[in-house]
Parts: sequence; C-alpha cells; structure tokens
Amino acid sequence: MILPSAPLALWLLAASAALAYALGAASAARAGAGAHAGRSLWAMAPAWVLHAVTLAWGLMGSTPHFGFAPALSMTAWLVLTIYAVEHQLFPQMRARAALGGLGAAAVLLAALFPGRALPVSASPWLALHLTLGVACYGLFAAAVIHAWLMGRAERQIRQAVTSSTALPLLTLERLTLRFVAAGFLLLSATLVAGWLFGEALYGQAWRWDHKAVFSLLAWLTFAVLLLGRARFGWRGARAARVLYAGAALLLLAYAGSRFVMEVLLGRAG
Repeated sequence: MILPSAPLALWLLAASAALAYALGAASAARAGAGAHAGRSLWAMAPAWVLHAVTLAWGLMGSTPHFGFAPALSMTAWLVLTIYAVEHQLFPQMRARAALGGLGAAAVLLAALFPGRALPVSASPWLALHLTLGVACYGLFAAAVIHAWLMGRAERQIRQAVTSSTALPLLTLERLTLRFVAAGFLLLSATLVAGWLFGEALYGQAWRWDHKAVFSLLAWLTFAVLLLGRARFGWRGARAARVLYAGAALLLLAYAGSRFVMEVLLGRAG
C-alpha cells in the first residue's frame, strides 16, 4: 500500500526544485572545466533554495510530515550545502551534475512519499532529535561521496591519467575521514538521546527493534573504521569498504525500515 502523495502546492514546489536542479546540472555539464565552471555552481542556487522551501513546507506546514523520503531529501540538501561550501575552498572539485541529479530525485521522492503526520503532542525536543539524525546522515553521505572520488582518483593514478580538476588524493582522504569523525559524533549523540530520552521523545522507552539494531551495528562499524585508521593506518580501498558497509547499515536503520513500513506494509504509525 502506498501512502497518499503530497498536496498540489507541495508537488508544484518539488517539481520546480527538480526542474531547477536539472537546469543547473545541464549548465554544469556544459561548463566543464573551462572558465565558466565556477559560475555554473550559482546555477544550482535556485534549486537549493526551492529544495529548502519544500523541506520547510513539509516539516512546518499545517500538518508536519516526516518519513524515509523526507529524511533522504534532507540528506541530499545537506550534501549539496556541504559541496557548495567545499567548492569555495577547492574550486577544482567537480560533482555538480551528479549532485543535481541526486537533488532532483530526492525532492520528487519526498513529494511522492511525504511520510507520516507527526503527532501534535510530540515533545518539542523531537525536532532536535530528528535534526541530529538527518545531519548524521548528511555527513556520512558526504563521506561516501568523497570516498568514491578518492577511489576514482586512485584509479586515475594507476592508469597514469592526469586531470586538472581532481583534488589531491591525500586531501580527499583527509576530508573523508573528517566527515566520518563528525558523523560518528552526531550518531553517538543521536543514539544516546534516543536511549536516555526515548520515552519523552516518542512516548516509549528504548526498544531493541530493527532500527536500534541497525543503528548500533552502523555505530560499531564506524568505530572500527576510526580505530583501524588510528591504530593500523587503514586507508584507500580497505577504509572505503568499511565506510560503505557502515553507511549501508545506517541507511537500513531508518530510511530502509521506514520504507518497508510506509510503502511495503502501508503502516503510517
């Protein structure tokens, strides 16, 4: 059973944001590595703003909703925000076309599956808890993208391919581990808050359900990655594989479980 999609006004916002992303991605593809490459980033600004308005509408409208698709949409928006900041520090970084496609897909998915209505009696701290969780998703998603870029750079080095737009491999590696460390701190805070204040946040104490199990498995995986990096110098493909495994577990923890409940089982509660 599929949940009812968003109202017409939200659909129009989402469609406008997706169109703006498509235009921005096309502009980035045309700009390439030439003199207009930096200018093409600004072509994504209208999409970024429309995406933010769409998210705010869904969370702060007359009937706030949240679910797996809004969580993924917020994650995509955070990744785009991180990329915009990074691009000011590293102008040679190029992923605008791919991220534009990601943003368009995420904003349309959230309009199609807006999630469940949040209870009126929910704790005012619930929004903070959700924000921590989504920010954690965003940081680990950024880490995954940087790990993918790192793998691409390693392949180019092995194939003796030079690129004037690629970041140095060591820079990509440092950025990846910094995102992992920051995401790990936020994930730890999210888990501690859910354990200590679960009853106040959700009306029930901590439960050992699939979400809790996958979250803890993801936390342990990222802890192993950081320990392996600090103690044994893990890097390159080995570190990336552990990161991908942890990110997959984290995705299953909330977005995956909510997808099953909201879409496959049709349970909005």
